[in-house]
This record gives sequence, C-alpha cells and structure tokens, in this order.
Amino acid sequence: MIIGIIYIFICLPAWAGEATHLVYQNPENYVADHFEGRVPDTRTLWPSADLRQDLTQILGHKPGLRFKYWGAEGRTVWVLDEVGKDRPITAGIVVDAGKIADVQVLVFRESRGWEIKHNFFTRQFAQMWLDDEHDLSGRVDNITGATLSVKAMTRMAKAALLLHAHTSQNTSILANAR
Repeated sequence: MIIGIIYIFICLPAWAGEATHLVYQNPENYVADHFEGRVPDTRTLWPSADLRQDLTQILGHKPGLRFKYWGAEGRTVWVLDEVGKDRPITAGIVVDAGKIADVQVLVFRESRGWEIKHNFFTRQFAQMWLDDEHDLSGRVDNITGATLSVKAMTRMAKAALLLHAHTSQNTSILANAR
C-alpha cells in the first residue's frame, strides 16, 4: 500500500504536466471548407532571403524552409504551427485579397490557453491586414491565462498575411507590377 502511494506521488507531477492534445478540426477539412469542397492543388512557397528575414522578425525564430498552402482566385489558406508556451498550436488562416477572412485553432497541444479556440477570440482577426512595419492593422485583445497562446496566434496571423503577399494569389501585387 505504501509503495503504491509513493508511486503515485512520484508519477503525479509527470501526469499533471502532460499537455492536452485537442483536435478541433482536421486541417484537410478546414481547407476544403474554405474552397467549397473544390480544393486547389497544394502549393509550396520557398521564402527568399528577404522574406525569411521578415518572417524571423515576426515569429521570433527562424522559419521553416518552405510553406505549404492552397490558393485560388486571390484566396490562400495556410495551416501553420507555432509554439505557445511549450507545444505547437496548429491554426488555419484564410487570407482573401490581402486581409484575413478566417482564423481557427485546429489542434491545441498546450496545457493551458485553450480559450483561444473560441469565436470571441478568433473573430478579432477578421479583415485585418499587415501595415508597412509588419504589424496587424487592428488590436488583438489578450485573454488572462492564455497570453502565450494569444501571442502565438498573432504571430501566425502576421506570418500568413506576409506569406500571402508573396504568392501568385495576391492579385494586388500582380496588378501593381503591371
């Protein structure tokens, strides 16, 4: 009996620190939802040195070598991962004509901060764009106890907008280049 109690006290801290793994929406379904079931082919964006530098400034770390996205008719969908406190948060972000059309938490792996999945939080990003300093055009309210998760979502939103601006789906860049 005593050995069982000692075992519980030794293992309890490990169990208590386990992150939750909550899948709110499958990334493939998220993409399909935003293209009315006609999902375009997956595309890959290989960031230039300048874009990598800008992404490093936004994310606070070096970005991956490539980014997968789906795009058609001026709209791109990005499924990005960013660490909140300890574990990655997977978000889906839709950018339409250079503005955010939708943000959703798809998979949440942190032990706290899950409140960012709610519509009251994600709808704050709607219609935001990046200004010249790579800041969002509007304010994102924090959630007490979820500060690091909020910051991770904000970084992903900024990154998606910046990445969108470097794709062929960004019609405003193509129009200005002519």
